[in-house]
Parts: sequence; C-alpha cells; structure tokens
Amino acid sequence: MEINFKIIVLMLGILFTGLTAGLCFTWSNAITPGVGRLDDLGFLQSFQAMNRSIINRSFLIVFFGPVVLLFINAFLYRNAHPTTFWSFMLAAILFLFGIGLITVFKNVPLNEILDKTILENLSALELKELRTKFEQPWNRWHIRRTISSFTSFALLLIGLIYLK
Repeated sequence: MEINFKIIVLMLGILFTGLTAGLCFTWSNAITPGVGRLDDLGFLQSFQAMNRSIINRSFLIVFFGPVVLLFINAFLYRNAHPTTFWSFMLAAILFLFGIGLITVFKNVPLNEILDKTILENLSALELKELRTKFEQPWNRWHIRRTISSFTSFALLLIGLIYLK
C-alpha cells in the first residue's frame, strides 16, 4: 500500500492537532488549577519554570505545525466532499486564530513579562500584583486556546467521516 503526501499531511495534521488539544485540556484542567493553589511566589516560579521548559523542538513542531499543515490539508482536499473541505478549512482557520495568534499575541507576551522578572527580588505586594497581572489574563486566553484546539480536532474528524 502506497502512502502518499496527502495522507501524510492529513495524519500529521490530525495527530498534532489532537496532541495540542490534549495538552491544552490537561493544562486547563490539571496544571493551572494545581499551581493556582500555590502562594504567589510558588505560583510565579512554577509558571516561569514550565514556560522555560516547554519551549523545545518537539513542542514547537507539534503546537505550531498544524498552523501550516491544516491549510495544506484543506488545499489538498479542496475537491473532496464539500463537508470534508469546509471542515478542514474551518479547522485550519480556527487553529490559526485560536491557537497560533492567541499564543503569539496574548499568552507569549505575558510569559515574557514573567520570564524577565527576578521573582526573588520582589516584595510580597509586588508578587501579588504580578500574579494578578498574569494569572487571570493568561488563563482566560488559554481557555480560548483549549476550546479552539478541541474544536479544530473535532472538525478534522468530521471531515474524515465524509472523505471518500
């Protein structure tokens, strides 16, 4: 059986989108609630450590790969069943805006503010202010990423159902 380019792009797009949805879901349901229970210094140190460790080749490929793969996928299946094409196209658009752009323009700037701060030099009041400035906005934008990644993944599965 010959595996062609279209199938590879489709499978990688679905796999990476599913992995991203799982990561976002886990982060929203276990990680942020867990570290949210820590005191201000512990919370901010935890987020600093996680943000620094997550930036690696595997994460970047899986997390941002669908931004490109899903558009290529929609193009490759442009002549497929209309439900397949539009499911794939909507998945691509939603992933671009709901993961790619939100991450780059909302979550990353918050991460950078936190990363540049030497937490041990801050007073208790400054730690509280930084946490207030960081936590609620970061979580709010992350929930949007979670919903977007899950919906993109579901749209890809819907597109598969109609694929001939």
